[in-house]
Amino acid sequence: MNWSENIAKLRPSATIAVSTLAKKLAAEGRDIVNLSAGEPDFPTPPGICDAAVEGVRQGKTRYTPTGGTPELRKAAAEYMTEDVAYPADPARVVVSAGAKQSLFNACFCLFGPGDEVLIGAPYWTSYPEMVTLARAEPVLAWGSEERDFLLTPAELDAAATPASKGLIISTPSNPTGAVYSKTELAAVAAWAKSRGIVLICDEIYREIYYGDEGDRAPGALDLDPDAVGELVVTNGMSKAFAMTGWRVGFSYTSAALAGKMSAFQSHVSLNAATPSQVAALEGLTRGDAGAADKATMLEAFRRRRDLVARLFDELLPRCAYVMPQGAFYLYFRVDHAFDDQVKSSSDVCTRILEEAGVAIVPGVAFGDERYARMSTASSDEEIEEGVRRMAKVLG
Repeated sequence: MNWSENIAKLRPSATIAVSTLAKKLAAEGRDIVNLSAGEPDFPTPPGICDAAVEGVRQGKTRYTPTGGTPELRKAAAEYMTEDVAYPADPARVVVSAGAKQSLFNACFCLFGPGDEVLIGAPYWTSYPEMVTLARAEPVLAWGSEERDFLLTPAELDAAATPASKGLIISTPSNPTGAVYSKTELAAVAAWAKSRGIVLICDEIYREIYYGDEGDRAPGALDLDPDAVGELVVTNGMSKAFAMTGWRVGFSYTSAALAGKMSAFQSHVSLNAATPSQVAALEGLTRGDAGAADKATMLEAFRRRRDLVARLFDELLPRCAYVMPQGAFYLYFRVDHAFDDQVKSSSDVCTRILEEAGVAIVPGVAFGDERYARMSTASSDEEIEEGVRRMAKVLG
């Protein structure tokens, strides 16, 4: 069969592939510690589930407006613009089937053949594929390893060309857990504005933050709107609300671009599932109960971050790592294990899976062969067991 040129360069998601393989091996009876998945191990809070069930019973199962119910768009706008200068304008919000679709909507509506899109590296595995599907060219922009790969205007200048039309970054970062300070983010945004480049900021992990600048990581909407050019901020319910399978994400941008993204979505998927929207509305408006649920999860994520760092310092001192300030991953070096037979991060991770029964994601999925990524969204016991097993292979 002859495939379309639209998917000629498309590669499957490496993170999903590893997680799927780990689940398959476990189903076959293998003793597998799966530290590859990018989703919280907590159940969705009962209050959110109850609201969705009640919504179904009330007949909330029909189509909604493409960009989401008016109530959810309003709640998402208020959630994303709390205590900032940007307006809580529902016309700027598009609700999608997950934050991944929000990002793809933006890429497809903004970029096309002949355009280049800068991507902060290491990157979440889907960013380059989204740009490629839009028939644009992804261009990697590397920050200094000493600064946890966070980008500066000088590094962006080195990567940019006259064809650069967009810049995609994530903060907190997947895979590194690094977080831009407000000052660092302002410098990146000012650089993008000066170049006429659209800044796309993926903030899905914003509330999973271990820093001291507030209860959320600094975000692009915290900046002075007059100092920021064209901007798309994406977020959603998957991570901080433990709602990965519900598939609800949202974007905040200009009303004009939101209209284009909604029109595009109307021909691709229409609305996010209606019961999921009911659940998302409950999640965003639960007040103190919702804050308590998120605080409980954040406490566990922080404890696990500290646990895995201690274990690496003790058992894997040759595996240098980025100390995460947010998200729930540890990004660490594995290139000391390279030899004549083990020549890549994929080879290292395959060896760890085969010999230790631990599933982690090779750094090539994020653009850097020297590294691997493990998730800390597992129990303390699983994390400790997984690291101890890895130490027998990598130590």
